[in-house]
Amino acid sequence: MTRIDSYLLTLSCLDRPGIVAAISSYIASFGGNILEAQQFDDAETGRFFMRVEFALQDSARYPDVRRGFDALAEQFAITWRMRPRAERQRTLILVSKFDHCLVDLLYRLRIGELEMDVVGIVSNHPRQALMTPLIDDVPFHYLPVTPDTRNEQEARIKALIEETGAELIILARYMQILSDALAAYLSGRCINIHHSFLPGFKGAKPYHQAHARGVKMIGATAHYVTSDLDEGPIIAQDVEGITHADRPDALIIKGRDIERRVLAKAVQLHLEDRVLLNGAKTVVFRD
Repeated sequence: MTRIDSYLLTLSCLDRPGIVAAISSYIASFGGNILEAQQFDDAETGRFFMRVEFALQDSARYPDVRRGFDALAEQFAITWRMRPRAERQRTLILVSKFDHCLVDLLYRLRIGELEMDVVGIVSNHPRQALMTPLIDDVPFHYLPVTPDTRNEQEARIKALIEETGAELIILARYMQILSDALAAYLSGRCINIHHSFLPGFKGAKPYHQAHARGVKMIGATAHYVTSDLDEGPIIAQDVEGITHADRPDALIIKGRDIERRVLAKAVQLHLEDRVLLNGAKTVVFRD
């Protein structure tokens, strides 16, 4: 459950002595109390990562806390983000015809598992292609696309993101490859679900490929979108064992379940500011 009166601070910088002490002292100087703190020192890159949740005796002091952190950030060359814990991110979901991930996200939203505001659903297929009534209360945007109209369609998507103020974009089995330009525009705020425990079985009919190879395990990967197709920083993965008796249709059913739960976990981690980019990788602070 969300702590209504708490705040989140996430940061990264080159590692050096005194960072944790400086941050703790800074929060305490405003009467703040640290509720949860996680940190990671990457020995390979020399970078330091931290996530802090803190409460204030006087919530009216939060603007001062946020404004004053600039000086500390400059001292340690910190890249940072701070926000109220209860603040909900505006989210836009893109989907094609396979709507199992979309339905799962909207259901988790309805029962309070995901704390976000869905400002719209974009699909390259008409509304009637999605059978769920869960989308009835969400603005729906039908944006068809062909190879000749992709630039125009992506321009409309970008305009919609800016109009709605969407902070997070979710590709919930959106079966279109984003251009390098759009992928760059969405850097660090667009999550995709891939039907494989990456790398492996890319392209069409992945479960048929898996069956043909006689695999004994299938999985799914949620990652941030980059211009390198399905090679973005990984957020969450999961697998499930299968046997020689599983036909392609059985793998599809099992695969859909894995895709749903992996995407939901990645979205939840992102919404809770538990994912920090670390070059081509991520640092994920689990709760």
